[in-house]
Amino acid sequence: MPPPAISGKSRVRMSSAQRREQLISIGRALFAERGFDATSIEEVASRAKVSKPVVYEHFGGKEGLYAVVVDREVRSLLDRISTALTAGHPHELLEQAALALLDYIETETDGFRVLVRESPVMSPTGNFMSVLNDVAHQAEHILGAEFKRRGFDPKLAELYSQALVGMVALTGRWWLEVRKPKKEVVAAHLVNLAWNGLSNMHGKPTLVTRPAK
Repeated sequence: MPPPAISGKSRVRMSSAQRREQLISIGRALFAERGFDATSIEEVASRAKVSKPVVYEHFGGKEGLYAVVVDREVRSLLDRISTALTAGHPHELLEQAALALLDYIETETDGFRVLVRESPVMSPTGNFMSVLNDVAHQAEHILGAEFKRRGFDPKLAELYSQALVGMVALTGRWWLEVRKPKKEVVAAHLVNLAWNGLSNMHGKPTLVTRPAK
């Protein structure tokens, strides 16, 4: 007798690596939608159509799955920004950094939502703030050289780099929800504010409302 026909509905068994990737993808979507606290291993397992022990076998628990998701997003965003920073002029570098972040928000929305949510289980080196600090560190070297050229105190480059990166990141979080105007317009206005501020700034600014004593 010929062997029985295989049903088109038969499920193909996933390899361990494929199952792990599936669970990471499901976890990423759930953490983006609900945050760490509101996401459960039960729901991850349910969406993957596996038992809870399978999830525990791969990640040891919800914290392990979350750590893998966040680590991937941190590396992905840093790679995007590092790859984008190719120009030699600070003005162009500002444009590239702003567009790289907005591109990431647009194409990897779930990943960005995961990064900007704070979780009590993560250390300061494994979240969105760590990405911003790394980017600010790159910007610090660029600004430091520019400050020296203009006769400003290069020690202040760190302060300005944190301010610039923070401005872009906070605007990015706002744009995540509104999605208008277009990202190119947002980037242009961010650079307009940052560059014109840098190009016309004073070497030793003072406060108007609270003058130095």
